[in-house]
Amino acid sequence: MMKTVRMKTRQGGVLSPWLFARYIRDLLTEVVTLKVGCNIGGMFVNILAYADDIVLMAPSWRGLQRLLDVVLQQSKAIDMTLNARKSVCMVFSPRDRSKVVLSSFPQFSVGGEKLQFVSSFKYLGHMIMSSNTDDADIQREVTNMFVRTNILIRKFSKCSDDVKTVLFKAYCICLYDAALWKCYNIGSLHKMRSCYNRCIKMFFGFKRRDSLYEHTDDIRIT
Repeated sequence: MMKTVRMKTRQGGVLSPWLFARYIRDLLTEVVTLKVGCNIGGMFVNILAYADDIVLMAPSWRGLQRLLDVVLQQSKAIDMTLNARKSVCMVFSPRDRSKVVLSSFPQFSVGGEKLQFVSSFKYLGHMIMSSNTDDADIQREVTNMFVRTNILIRKFSKCSDDVKTVLFKAYCICLYDAALWKCYNIGSLHKMRSCYNRCIKMFFGFKRRDSLYEHTDDIRIT
């Protein structure tokens, strides 16, 4: 006798990714055992799964299409659907131009629906570029810092410097993905530093031409 499970977890619950990982365990196992994937640092990798954010990797067009077909087949077996509208493809060309096979590829398909090729995509909050550069992600952090600083100014501009320091650290300096920045233009870092200095001046009420080094005793944000 089969029983229907009617209990569920809330959106964002800590138990959700744990349960989902076990729900798709057979799907992940089936993909890994195909032995179609990329060699990254001497390790064979063809799928990355963080809850329902799944990435497939293959060194060839035919290999990736095979992975997509297997994922679709296994998804149907566990009554899960793939949203082709939210799925995209990205091509990373070799740095050595002589090793480039093609400049364009046929569209991939999932259940008869075509997948779109993109040059950039946000995955787990981080901007990934087909050019293997991090300039777009740095610009995203610059924009976020300005937006968050303006929110703090509207709501907490009359607070003490101690309170402002705690708020700025907690709300504006959350560059958790900065450790991933490896390939970027030096101008992008200059923009980040300029944004950081300007946001501090705006939030703490300094003049635009004031030097932050003269106010190190007033605020300490490290």
